[in-house]
Amino acid sequence: MLKYLFVIAGLLLVFVLGYAISSNRKEIRYKSIFAMLAAQVVIGFVVMNTQVGITVISGVAHVFDKLVQFGIGGANFVFGGLQNENAIPNFFITVLLPIIFISVLLGILNYVKIMPFIIKYVGMGLSKLNGMGKLENYVAVSSALLGQSEVFLTTKEQLDHVSKQRLYTLCTSAMSAVSIAIVGAYMTMLPPKYVVVAILLNIFSALIVANLINPYKLKPEEDVAVSAVDENKPKESFFQMISESIMDGFKVAIIVGAMLIGFIALMNMINFLFEAIFQISFSNVLGYIFAPIAFVMGIPWDEAVRAGGIMATKLVTNEFVAMMDFQKIAGSLSERTVAIVSVFLVSFANFSSIGIITGSVKALNEKRGDQVAQFGLKLLFGSTLASVLSATLIGLFL
Repeated sequence: MLKYLFVIAGLLLVFVLGYAISSNRKEIRYKSIFAMLAAQVVIGFVVMNTQVGITVISGVAHVFDKLVQFGIGGANFVFGGLQNENAIPNFFITVLLPIIFISVLLGILNYVKIMPFIIKYVGMGLSKLNGMGKLENYVAVSSALLGQSEVFLTTKEQLDHVSKQRLYTLCTSAMSAVSIAIVGAYMTMLPPKYVVVAILLNIFSALIVANLINPYKLKPEEDVAVSAVDENKPKESFFQMISESIMDGFKVAIIVGAMLIGFIALMNMINFLFEAIFQISFSNVLGYIFAPIAFVMGIPWDEAVRAGGIMATKLVTNEFVAMMDFQKIAGSLSERTVAIVSVFLVSFANFSSIGIITGSVKALNEKRGDQVAQFGLKLLFGSTLASVLSATLIGLFL
């Protein structure tokens, strides 16, 4: 009974905060919101509490584990001499470099039209469920597979025509998602089942929160389909696609590595200064600030400060830094806390993502990029609420 009360409290927190800053409360589509919440409950139950769901999750985890191993094999061939046989696993080799191989597989799935097929028809199904536009649902699904930067490359023709309100919804979905190219890396740091369920729940959570904060009605002529492919562009060869996918994956691995170096060093310096001046670490300060939120989400109070510190670390740095810190304490936390925090961490909702999304949009359309920058903090607020919503719901199934 207690877990249901916490789930209700967490949902109320999301709805109250979203409603408080809503741009047009009269246009909030409550029917669509409840339909998407019901879909999340069904998905969560099937994935977490049925034999079919458990089997599928185990299968997905096994596949990604195998893919990561293949990626490590390639990395070891080039960089294996950097790691002694009995040494602690090298993060760059075992977590970051396998991203290159998964990027290649994504490129192949795109090349043979499997990925676009999945995105298109899942998006259409979502549109029937929530009554939102085709473009909104397309971006919600494609963001979960392509990531927050790449998704805008497939919608560049629409950027000049969507309203500022629709642009906010598209960016909220992008920031609430992750790229499937780095899901394998996440699964080396978090329980794979929570990574998978978070990806699924976040699709709906982003649209629910956007519906609260940024409701609007579409005219029929505005609800256009997505033209993700430039028909006038010559189709690249298979091996050209492979080469480009390899380079794309390598860029992602290097960028993530660089961000980790910078953010971890910065956090270490800030912690040192706080301990020297205030006799308390900055991480603990963040933990106390976020502890009430963690508690309302369903985390036991005696674990709320530590969990809140991890959640706050993700917000001010990125999910990789938070996951690495979480690995150090997860063994001393309850399964409920591990589940809630894990789901919360699986998204791009952090301060650095404001710059990433703004830059991605601005590279394609300078005017729309400036508009994204204007609502950057509101975008982070909405995507963080989406993470809170997904993480709260997972408490139903524990």
